[in-house]
Amino acid sequence: MTSATTRPASDYPPGGDAFRHRHLIGIAQLTPWEISYVLDAAEQWVDMNRSGAAKHDDRLAGLTIINAFFENSTRTLLSFEIAGKRLGADVVNMHAAQSSVKKGETLIDTAMTLNAMRADAMVIRHGSSGAVQLIADKVDCPVLNAGDGRHEHPTQALLDALTIRRRLGRVEGLTIAICGDVLHSRVARSNILALTLLGNEVRIVAPPTLTPPAMDRMHVTTFTDMDEGLMDADVVMMLRLQNERMDGAYLPSAREYHALYGLTPKRLEKAKPEAIVMHPGPMNRGVEIDSGIADHPTRSTITEQVEMGVAVRMACLDILTRRQRGVAGWN
Repeated sequence: MTSATTRPASDYPPGGDAFRHRHLIGIAQLTPWEISYVLDAAEQWVDMNRSGAAKHDDRLAGLTIINAFFENSTRTLLSFEIAGKRLGADVVNMHAAQSSVKKGETLIDTAMTLNAMRADAMVIRHGSSGAVQLIADKVDCPVLNAGDGRHEHPTQALLDALTIRRRLGRVEGLTIAICGDVLHSRVARSNILALTLLGNEVRIVAPPTLTPPAMDRMHVTTFTDMDEGLMDADVVMMLRLQNERMDGAYLPSAREYHALYGLTPKRLEKAKPEAIVMHPGPMNRGVEIDSGIADHPTRSTITEQVEMGVAVRMACLDILTRRQRGVAGWN
């Protein structure tokens, strides 16, 4: 048997061994072949969503999915809701403003309350790192992490990997520059984990104040000069400034940030001619990215990332509920 570190990403075991986890808390728990398995599973949903056939799939009929978002979100919540409904599930959304946590209830009490409702799967988003794992430890159903603090956002990394693979024909052996507010970005962390695991050269391009410490431990190269970091890159992944998470003087001004780290047409010329531009959204146009690049018909993948998000989340919901549904080979 090939070890987890040497097995090719395209060579995954049959049945339930292809994805052995009850929950999806982070990319850090996955092997290359498990990532590949999710991406391959998502491919069918891309095609079915585009044809309209996915609207008639009811494999999750009779199952109830709770989207418990303790932190505000628009695109991630809608994406998970659409994913669940397209698979025939009953989807219930719990918004942060409606949560009893606002009334003083502890997270553990909330987890126990959610568990008592006997949902078949939960999608959790929370502002505190580790909160999703705490809830997963207390409930009897699969839990998907939709973002927890600065920790991880695994489905975003998976949809980004799928976008890259569909655009460039592969998601290994590439040079990928992740640029911007890396310090506060769980998207960056999950992408670093996924893309290095799949055998890419990953660069971090950010001001020193927005670069996390000890990045060399994550097998990336750090740059403070934007032009140098973008040189010959295959993928340029921009991140927004997360001002809501900043409690100090990280930046002098948005104008100066754009001058030094904003993605402009001239700056993009440093990357390869066929390089694609990504952004997880929401964007700060004119700050980290120019509108002309964000809306570019061939270079930008931003709307495609949103589309891939629905397909990836459909795949994750399907895979994580197979044991409950008694799917052959997953017991």
